[in-house]
Amino acid sequence: MKFIDEAKIEVHAGKGGDGAATFRREKYIRYGGPNGGDGGRGGSIWARADRNINTLVDYRFARIHRAENGVRGGSQDCNGRAGEDLELRVPVGTVIRDEDSDALVADLAADGARALLARGGQGGLGNTHFKSSVNRAPRQFTRGGEGESRNLALELRVLADVGLLGLPNAGKSSLIRAVSSARPKVADYPFTTLNPSLGVVRVGEASFVIADIPGLIEGASEGAGLGHQFLRHLARTSLLLHVIDLSESNIVQDIRVIAAEVKKHGGGLEKKPRWLIFNKMDAVNDADQRIQKALRALRWTRPWFKVSAINGEGCDAAMKAVAKELKKK
Repeated sequence: MKFIDEAKIEVHAGKGGDGAATFRREKYIRYGGPNGGDGGRGGSIWARADRNINTLVDYRFARIHRAENGVRGGSQDCNGRAGEDLELRVPVGTVIRDEDSDALVADLAADGARALLARGGQGGLGNTHFKSSVNRAPRQFTRGGEGESRNLALELRVLADVGLLGLPNAGKSSLIRAVSSARPKVADYPFTTLNPSLGVVRVGEASFVIADIPGLIEGASEGAGLGHQFLRHLARTSLLLHVIDLSESNIVQDIRVIAAEVKKHGGGLEKKPRWLIFNKMDAVNDADQRIQKALRALRWTRPWFKVSAINGEGCDAAMKAVAKELKKK
């Protein structure tokens, strides 16, 4: 199934049922009093996170969602039936915003988490509520309230501890294959991942989730390539691993391009700890010299590692360091 991580929907909660204006009609009772029941409340619309759902694709095709209206009140003090609530199941990690105000409605980061999207209207009052000593035969009743309606934007942010960054063909997909059981597409020609991939990395008794997103290129913040649309998936991560292709001619420039795009994206992503992973050490004869030259040019003081994702060399040491870092958080 194609990965869909955005959708826009309309939600319309149910209208409350009207109250009733009825009177007792019984033999031998000349003046029957009011006995109109209340209307039922309208159904509300909820969202619930479900770990068995992976995409928002269903909401690309079903955009309008309506809950049931409440039923009108009846005679003999019978209240109307409430409208049934509607529950929309979404993937864990879905963020829901009001499209008109951009206000956050819900952040469903745990399986089973629920959020109210639109509240159903209140049921109307029957004429029994208006009886008094001076109004023994009230004909007043109230209409049911309208349910809430909203335009909502749904956005899926994958739940991962570590995120992979890099230019297309830097070897991010090969790295996630080398350290986890995830199997994204890899090839011996230039291409970039089109959909995010998740993998579980196990280091001894510890484990963490790593996410691979499509590669960035210079100008992504202005819409070049796949743009910044997938960077949101790194919002929940604790650590970023910046993968660099050692076989490229100017790796310092490559590193700076990615750092600049992350900064332009903002949202706090630029403040997350970022480590360098120099990949494809098997493809060059002077890997150490290239790395040291780059570190000096960047004045890099944070952790870095050299690996060969294609044969796994250096990957264990890097993942052990990552697991140790995550344990501190």
